[in-house]
Amino acid sequence: MLNAEGLRPTTDRNKETLFNWLMPYVNNARCLDVFAGSGGLGLEALSRYASHCDFIELDKQAATQLKSNLTLVNASNTAATGVHQGDALNILKGISDAPYDIIFVDPPFAKGLVAPTLAAIVDNNLVQSGSVIYLEHESTLVTPLLPAHWNIIKDKQTSALRYMLIEVN
Repeated sequence: MLNAEGLRPTTDRNKETLFNWLMPYVNNARCLDVFAGSGGLGLEALSRYASHCDFIELDKQAATQLKSNLTLVNASNTAATGVHQGDALNILKGISDAPYDIIFVDPPFAKGLVAPTLAAIVDNNLVQSGSVIYLEHESTLVTPLLPAHWNIIKDKQTSALRYMLIEVN
């Protein structure tokens, strides 16, 4: 695994909980892994038969490694994938003309990226009714006010982080 500064992969335990939550949604889903890092969440979705996953990662080395990992697991041949290297908030402006079924939002801690990322998802029409968003952030951060048609359907907290599944109605 790449050892990039600030890279904080989702723990296996949290990933197991998340994909138990996502079981009804992931088959044939179009996914977006924002702040992808090692790409663990998107790769797991592809391994569970998601049809597509776009990955966004700021760190050039991490994005290059993610492209290599996709090739190694042959994901680039079994599902449509794209790795976009650069600033997530800028990339979200033009990443897709179609909404995603599942979006993973797990930004670096203490960077103030949660609220602007959620706003960019709304502003760029990246979700529709039935979409779900996985949000992970530090436990000390108050989750920003969500749009009225977004509902938190699953929510867990540890001493270090809070993670939740949000459904768009």
